[in-house]
Amino acid sequence: MLKIWGRATSSNVQALMWTVGELGLEHERYDVGFKFGGTDTPEFLAMNPNGLIPVVKDGDDGEALFETGAICRYLAARYARDSFWPKDPAARAHVDKWAEWGKVTAAAAFTMPIFWPVVRTPEQDRDPEAIAGAIAAFDRLLGIAEAELQKHAFLAGDDFTLADIMFGHILYRYYTMEIDRAARPAVEAYYAAMTERAAYRAHVMVSYESLRP
Repeated sequence: MLKIWGRATSSNVQALMWTVGELGLEHERYDVGFKFGGTDTPEFLAMNPNGLIPVVKDGDDGEALFETGAICRYLAARYARDSFWPKDPAARAHVDKWAEWGKVTAAAAFTMPIFWPVVRTPEQDRDPEAIAGAIAAFDRLLGIAEAELQKHAFLAGDDFTLADIMFGHILYRYYTMEIDRAARPAVEAYYAAMTERAAYRAHVMVSYESLRP
């Protein structure tokens, strides 16, 4: 059984839990981080010296794994069907490049530059010009996804893959925040399709009201 340390309102934990849900893996999750604390204890730091969530152990004797992308790739390699995480190196690299783009490029351009200033920062401390610039920069990235999603149903092709988790998990917040958004019809249709997935509804469509100052 998987043991998972991380609060449900963490976007990184949401990407992990969406993966766990899609793969149907038995698990226990422990609320750690933010208002729950627990990331600075000797026990937690022994698992992740960075003091960050999520952390996963696969079985009681499993190694403590940290870094969301690495954890999800491990779970995909061990438990997923080939269409989700191909065994062929070239096919896997195609999925992985879009997974990395979703996690490292798109999510990084959204979470700290947009979500934190709009949701997690008191209104009087916000910088509207900086937020507007960040939204415009993020929309340019959405234009890349738009072009791909006009060609096929999912980010990396015709099958749902890890790339969709790494990109799709940020869209719930993006489309429910009170911000101006340019029209991206293919991305919007893709997001609507994600909201029909049971694991997405359970683990990604989580209220972020508790994160407001």
